[in-house]
Amino acid sequence: MNLYSLLDSSAILANLKVKDKTELLNKIIDLLRPLVSDEQLEDIRQAVIQRENIMSTGVGKNLAIPHGKVASIEQNYAGFATLKEPVDFDSIDGKPVTMVFLLVGPEKKNNTHIKLLSRISRLMNSTSFRETLMQCETPDEIYEVFHQEELRYFGN
Repeated sequence: MNLYSLLDSSAILANLKVKDKTELLNKIIDLLRPLVSDEQLEDIRQAVIQRENIMSTGVGKNLAIPHGKVASIEQNYAGFATLKEPVDFDSIDGKPVTMVFLLVGPEKKNNTHIKLLSRISRLMNSTSFRETLMQCETPDEIYEVFHQEELRYFGN
């Protein structure tokens, strides 16, 4: 499964301005509102925040990958945002976050969830890719950069 097929321009924000980690998590989760029911959205919010409370998903290199597994959904959903100004995220390297990639999936498909998290991590490990994403001004530009990088990196 490729990441760009999970992403949709409607679930991408460019130059998002937020004051803190809580607002950031809520804004990126709210991107999924058109794709799921209100109940599912709250299940997603609860799962992501619970996971975040266990340990920060700020993975370093100015990136956070908040994620969670939810019983009430049947497929994977993703959201992505670049931030106008860095936000403290309790990251493992102590640096603030400028990009966030949200991934949520069905509780029953743990293997797929882990594979997608791994794919996100590998793709986002590229410094030039992260720099290109930060230069994008629109969700469509971000989507296209993901598409092209994934084709280049994974070949599909």
